[in-house]
Amino acid sequence: MLGHVHRARGRATEAAECWRRAVGLHPDPDVERELGTVLNELGRFVEAVAVLQRAVVRRPDWFDALTQLGIACGSSGQPAEAVRAFEAATGARPDAPQAHHNLGVALVQAGRPEDGITALCRALALDPSYPEAHYNLANALTGLGRRADALDHYRQALVHRPNYVEALNNLGLGLTESGRPDEAVPYLRQVVRLRPDFAEGHNNLGIALDALGRWDEAEVALHEALRLNPRAADAHANLGNVQKARGRLAEALACYEIALWLEPESASTRYNRALALLQSGDYERGWAEYEWRLRRGKGAARCPSDRAAWDGTPAAGRSILAWAEQGLGDAVQFVRYAPLLADRGFRVLVHTPGPLLGLFRSLRGVAGLIAEGEPLPSHDVHCPLMSLPYRLGTTLETVPTDVPYLAADPGRIDNWRVRLDEVPGRKIGVYWQGNPHHPWDRHRSVPLYELEPLARVPGVSLVSLQQGPGREQFGSVSRFMSLLELGPGFETIDDLAAVIAQLDLVVTVDTAAAHVAGALGRPTWVLLSAMTDWRWLLGRPDSPWYPTVRLLRQDRLGSWKSVVAEARDRLAGHSGD
Repeated sequence: MLGHVHRARGRATEAAECWRRAVGLHPDPDVERELGTVLNELGRFVEAVAVLQRAVVRRPDWFDALTQLGIACGSSGQPAEAVRAFEAATGARPDAPQAHHNLGVALVQAGRPEDGITALCRALALDPSYPEAHYNLANALTGLGRRADALDHYRQALVHRPNYVEALNNLGLGLTESGRPDEAVPYLRQVVRLRPDFAEGHNNLGIALDALGRWDEAEVALHEALRLNPRAADAHANLGNVQKARGRLAEALACYEIALWLEPESASTRYNRALALLQSGDYERGWAEYEWRLRRGKGAARCPSDRAAWDGTPAAGRSILAWAEQGLGDAVQFVRYAPLLADRGFRVLVHTPGPLLGLFRSLRGVAGLIAEGEPLPSHDVHCPLMSLPYRLGTTLETVPTDVPYLAADPGRIDNWRVRLDEVPGRKIGVYWQGNPHHPWDRHRSVPLYELEPLARVPGVSLVSLQQGPGREQFGSVSRFMSLLELGPGFETIDDLAAVIAQLDLVVTVDTAAAHVAGALGRPTWVLLSAMTDWRWLLGRPDSPWYPTVRLLRQDRLGSWKSVVAEARDRLAGHSGD
């Protein structure tokens, strides 16, 4: 037939017209299937659906026609109809891996990911070397948050097709989002080498390089992504993230403005713009924009209350649930607002992570504390702790700085006093390791051996405040560094606060210990990476949040030598700061 000739020569449009005329002259399911297939190739999916439906009415178990119908339905926004077509195809040929693969993809697109995974696994049971099935199974697993399983299947896809660009790209992105950007970079380099015009690959490479602090390379990758696709809102936003990490806040805000012009409702871009505004000290605009964090989908905190959110109106005798939404340090920093709510006439209830329950009992003006997971008492309105600066109109000049606003438990202080009284000289607490799962931990935590110069300052005794991860480093420094370990009984935030209350100084990285020490009003030095969190602003040696805290900043990302040297010199000439 002439239609086959045109198709073989790459003339799909002419082939479609030939088969359309043939169908008009003599309706035949074989010709309808040919016409439907070429219409799919041309992207004319709605027309293809009508033609292929006629073909399968005549031959309901026709595998090829059902497959093409499923493709046409899925591509024309009819996911339920696509599922039905592919289900019929699996019934017609149950031992065909392609049929189960297509069904799995359609089920995922129809909002049935668990069923889709089952179908994709069936395809792989029939053909374990099916790269597209591994790839689409990995995508479905990613959507359900099963990141480790997804990475395994991306790798399996690459075993069977080493230059599978989409699998390389998604594996690289998945590794970056799993906190392993160093592993991601080689895969993403391969993506842009195989497909230099793939803007998304350059964008994802830029994200991975940014996470590693390789900002010059990240900028190159993101500029290339934008050269290829100037309207890529996410690439503009990611370039803004690089500039923000470098402390170039004006440039970051300009990038976010472009991204938001292209995609105004992007919660992640609005959130990152908020961080840049807050870090620049523009609290008036920053707090309002920071409310977008609550709309970030997977990144948003889950509200424990079913009551209305507080809108800032007067208390009028109402009760409010102030709830912790992020990390322990964030909760410690922002719980300072609870007494201010009480001063405004609210009956204040604080919903807190369990580890902070004991420390928060010292808060003034709080009518009740509820640990996460416990039933909530009756209340009128709720507010996340980190929305309170916005609702209360906090500016850089009006940050509540009345410290201490928390106090250590007197009984625990007595428990640790015996041990600490044996320590000679000035007692300096050190905390070097944050949560290793934090996305910035590679930048904010200091290897313990780097703090050894502090132990050599005359008249100083170092006391480890480390709890959990980081303790494993003791053995590697014990031969050359004097450091008091408080032992296995030193496990809780309450113990941490009780020990800090009796120290002359705390030297810590940017983690919850810094906030506990600051909230207790204790002299504290925070060792900061060159890539700092918004709350520490830029360049300042002091903190508007904690009057007793001094900030010691890296001059180069990854190098703690100058920071530790500054701390050592200050210790050696200690003057009470």
